[in-house]
Amino acid sequence: EFEDAIDDCDNSCIACNDDPVHAWDEGVAFYTGSLAADPPNAAGGKLIWALAEKRCRDYKTCGPNGDSDQTEEVEETATAEAIPATTAKVNNDLLFEFAKGRDALQAGKCADVEPITRKVVSLMTIPLIQGTMRYARYMSIGDMDSDSQAEGAVFAASVLPMVHACSAEDAKIIDDHTKLGQDRGTPPGFKATKPAQFTEVKAAFERNYACLGITCADVG
Repeated sequence: EFEDAIDDCDNSCIACNDDPVHAWDEGVAFYTGSLAADPPNAAGGKLIWALAEKRCRDYKTCGPNGDSDQTEEVEETATAEAIPATTAKVNNDLLFEFAKGRDALQAGKCADVEPITRKVVSLMTIPLIQGTMRYARYMSIGDMDSDSQAEGAVFAASVLPMVHACSAEDAKIIDDHTKLGQDRGTPPGFKATKPAQFTEVKAAFERNYACLGITCADVG
């Protein structure tokens, strides 16, 4: 949707960019979802916004400075869990970029929107990397059931194309240690005989942070 907004943007007519702004708003909606501000939903929604809110608690990247894991307990329900009392820094940063992109489109400043979109893409990779490393760590200690293994593989698949564009070698390292079909152990203990190497996955990501447009501090 963000790329569509760029394609439709008209430099020559400030009052003619309603359609690009609408496309931009749709992109924001696809990132955030309709449940993100719904308090009874302990996860804060179902899409990447909610993922960032969950992972900021694990990586201490909540709050405007990205240095907090401050959480609050939601009302006890069958699905209740602690959620950040302050928004994840990456979501705060994205809200700023979303507003900048909208305003540039409305003003017909089409050339300004492409670097904003590149920044948005970089920021969106942060919760995907956090999710991948979280489950790579679980794999590394051999404490993985099949559902968790699947989560690790899917998180990795979501970000591997971006890593591959930076380094095919490092993308392969991450894939090798997170893909399904490897010996991760058997019930009841799920203690793997060939556990994933979390340190290798972490290092492979870190070597590409500059290329991805993010920092170690962003990931936490």
